[in-house]
Order: sequence, then C-alpha cells, then structure tokens
Amino acid sequence: MDQSYQSQSSVPQSPPKNWLVESILVTIFCCQPFGIVGIIFALMVNRNFAAGDYNGALQASNDAAKWTKIGFWTGAAVVISVFVFVFFFGGLAIWHNMVND
Repeated sequence: MDQSYQSQSSVPQSPPKNWLVESILVTIFCCQPFGIVGIIFALMVNRNFAAGDYNGALQASNDAAKWTKIGFWTGAAVVISVFVFVFFFGGLAIWHNMVND
C-alpha cells in the first residue's frame, strides 16, 4: 500500500506543454497536413493527463512538438523555394530581355 502511494505522488501536478497554439499557427500559416497532426497530438496531451496517464501525455507532447516543428520547417522550405524560383526565373527573364534588345 505504501508503494502505490509513492508511485502516485511522483506524477507531476501540471501537464506537459501541449503545443496547441503553435500547431494551430503552423496549420494556418505553414503546412496544413503536418499542423493538423500536431493539433491532434496537442489535444491528446490534456486528455491523457486528465485520465492520469502522465507518460501518455508526455509522449503526445513530444509527438505534437515533432509534427509542429516538421510543419514549420516544411512551410519555411516551401516559401524559400518559391522565392528562389521566382527571383531566379524572373532575373533570367530580365537578363534574356536585356541581351535580346
């Protein structure tokens, strides 16, 4: 009986970070598919913690962080690629017009 009391008291009183705000922002501004996965895991954090599953909440927090970061960096890579593409081919078109005039 004393052992079960010790295992319950070792559970932290506050849930791990749920990454919900970050996941929503990534979904809106960066990459919808990865942001939605991040939102799903973010919602699981508080649900698992409320059910008493701290390890499950911690794992969901880690997964939410992973998918949110993947979505952010994927969105950033797409935006950078589009800018490079536009400036490269725009510069190429300007150069081609200057040479042919």
